[in-house]
Amino acid sequence: MQHNGNGQNTMRKATAKAVVLLSGGLDSTTVLAIARAQGFSCYCLSFHYGQRQEVELERAGKIARHFQAAGHLILRVELDAIGGSALTGSGAVPKDRTGQGDESDIPSTYVPGRNIIFLAHALSWAEVLGAADIFLGINAIDYSGYPDCRPEFLTAFAHMAKLGTKAGVQGKQLLFHAPLQHLSKKEIILRGVALGVDYAMTHSCYDPVGELACGHCDACLLRLQGFREAGLEDPARYAR
Repeated sequence: MQHNGNGQNTMRKATAKAVVLLSGGLDSTTVLAIARAQGFSCYCLSFHYGQRQEVELERAGKIARHFQAAGHLILRVELDAIGGSALTGSGAVPKDRTGQGDESDIPSTYVPGRNIIFLAHALSWAEVLGAADIFLGINAIDYSGYPDCRPEFLTAFAHMAKLGTKAGVQGKQLLFHAPLQHLSKKEIILRGVALGVDYAMTHSCYDPVGELACGHCDACLLRLQGFREAGLEDPARYAR
């Protein structure tokens, strides 16, 4: 199993299957568009994990249908029962924060073990489907400072997967694709626009007011900055 973070993969046949982690947000939707453009038959995987921004799951369903995904699975993982995050509990979501991406300042919106758990489920489904490729939208440039978005995390997970799966011990190659890992939010948006992504479908906010984005959490600030730097108007609707 290998970790491929450059997004420059050769075109696959349309029958090649890939599991795509799809939150309904800007990044994961761009990754789905990239996987589709590379010729994969995409099986989207989303999670209801007790997050306060459940509206993203509705968006994920619409996005999966828009991109004609071969399948879309929404799994319930009760991370809210474990707690430890402002996204799954009653704690306040940080607003108007500066210094996103500073590893010494991990915000309260970090969900303990989330990407480990999500990737483990993606790996499980990939084995069942006979898929050799898993796509995810983690980013280590314009992000909130989560430790499970770093390249070294994904490299370590890929090594663990090789040791702990039937496919791995039988020598079958499985690739983890993180094509956005080293792109700025501006570059991600421009990549998606070039692929025809309608970002009005997506939801990024950590603390929405109904279906309206708050405009002040880390996710909103990074998204707004990305569109501004790209010279484009963000089609998302904001409460303020």
